[in-house]
Amino acid sequence: MLMGGTRELRKDTVRSGYAYAFESIMSAYIPASLSNGRPNVTEDDLERKDYLKAVIKETLRLYPPSPLLSPRESTQDVKIKGYIAAARMVFTNAWAIGRDPASWEEADKFCPERFLENNAYGSIDFKGHDFQLIPFGAGRRGCPGISFAIAANELVLATVLKRFDWALPNTGENLDMSECVGLAIHRKVPLVATATPHNSR
Repeated sequence: MLMGGTRELRKDTVRSGYAYAFESIMSAYIPASLSNGRPNVTEDDLERKDYLKAVIKETLRLYPPSPLLSPRESTQDVKIKGYIAAARMVFTNAWAIGRDPASWEEADKFCPERFLENNAYGSIDFKGHDFQLIPFGAGRRGCPGISFAIAANELVLATVLKRFDWALPNTGENLDMSECVGLAIHRKVPLVATATPHNSR
């Protein structure tokens, strides 16, 4: 519904990103600071949503929109942990980089707090400057829509969190976080959540 007019691959990556972020938000602590007395979330509100931004960063670390970034071609022979001959196609595995235990403590654990300012990873950004977190690529061929994507994610998530209480169905089963990997990462079992409107907002 939110991405109705976009291309199919973009819809898939954004839709799966929202699903993972929603699951993460429902199972993590979200501060009550989303309530500011106004009916709508504004850009000024988003500047103060440090935990929401940390949740988005952690979601992008564990579930990048595309597990393999756009291919590159080597222009000359090079040795980087092995040998890559000239004119070979090279793919960057953003999924593996985001889960590399050499770069991340408890790499497979969802922990947004790691990205808060006072923690070890607080200064890490995903705009291509810190190579342990590159869900949108890096350099001149990084995703040109990164600013729009992040602003849209923050606005949508903040708005639905402010206007609704979210809960998982009371089935007694643990949430299945299994993945299907392809051009985009999808959940094997779709996320089903119940939204209850805040009548006072």
